[in-house]
Amino acid sequence: MNKLANKVSVITGGTSGIGLACARLFVAEGAQVVVFARGEAGLAEARRTLGAKAHIVRGDVTKSEDLARLFGETRERFGRIDVVLGNAAVVKLAPIAETSDALFDEIAATNLKGAFNTLRLSIPLLEPGAAVVLTTSWLNRMGFPGSSVVSMTKAALRSLVRVAAAELGPRGIRINALCPGAVETPLWGKLGLPPEVLKAAGEGITSQIPLHRWGQADEVARAALFLACEDSSYMNGAELQVDGGLRQA
Repeated sequence: MNKLANKVSVITGGTSGIGLACARLFVAEGAQVVVFARGEAGLAEARRTLGAKAHIVRGDVTKSEDLARLFGETRERFGRIDVVLGNAAVVKLAPIAETSDALFDEIAATNLKGAFNTLRLSIPLLEPGAAVVLTTSWLNRMGFPGSSVVSMTKAALRSLVRVAAAELGPRGIRINALCPGAVETPLWGKLGLPPEVLKAAGEGITSQIPLHRWGQADEVARAALFLACEDSSYMNGAELQVDGGLRQA
């Protein structure tokens, strides 16, 4: 317990699934948590769930001015940041031949530009010894039909982590990637696919997991905590896979 005692943590996409599970765990481990997301309903639920140790900021990671406001409020309230979890993401599937400019831009703006700007704008507030975690995905390691843009953006974040580790390491700041596999979160139901297609795809993915089950958001949150705290003090520029061995066996 208290692995994040007196730490200030900022979590984007922190109102559902993995992000909310991380926020709950970070609060339980002693952190002051700033949760950033777009939806008012989700933010209200996060406020109710997390209590007084959470500061809620509404905004969109695709808008630099919203992120600037997030970090401005964090500076004013806490004066520093010890942990950043860049978790906001959009997952929508389409075959390459049917991917419109609008869909490409929507996914890239959130998953890539949003994560990049989250990191970029947080840097002035990062204390020596701070930890940054960017959420990638098992989709950056294999060819899943329809996932071209999502996979591209998540693979780009993996490269960003390597570069940022080289740049920020001399300041004593670590950055690592958290790579969830198939995890039971509301995101899976928002892919826009018919229920029968989702069911078949889910069964196909499960058959490739040696543990024969999907992960839980709380399991990924515990891995995020490891990367955020001193337990991982000599990890930098790495990617931690939390996927039940998906396609490893």
